[in-house]
Amino acid sequence: MTVGDLVGLLSACDLGAPARLAINPLFPMAHRVGGVIASEDENGQPMVFVAEAIDAEQIGHLPPDVAVALTWHEPTEAPPRRRRAATSSRDGSS
Repeated sequence: MTVGDLVGLLSACDLGAPARLAINPLFPMAHRVGGVIASEDENGQPMVFVAEAIDAEQIGHLPPDVAVALTWHEPTEAPPRRRRAATSSRDGSS
């Protein structure tokens, strides 16, 4: 993805919405964005880094629909709930 690709994707979003980093596909978490730094790679080619916030705080789990949209997880549905059997008889004895 290029900076132009990223700008194009971001321009379609609510400009007032908080930006978050989605990290770790196996245990997806959300982190605050701390900054954007322009640099060069080992060959002198321009690169841009999106950095995690200095406090490096995990905000929480990534919403499941985001993990699915990133193709990190398969869509899943909660299993149907079944009524649990009673653990004691109606007269109070076990």
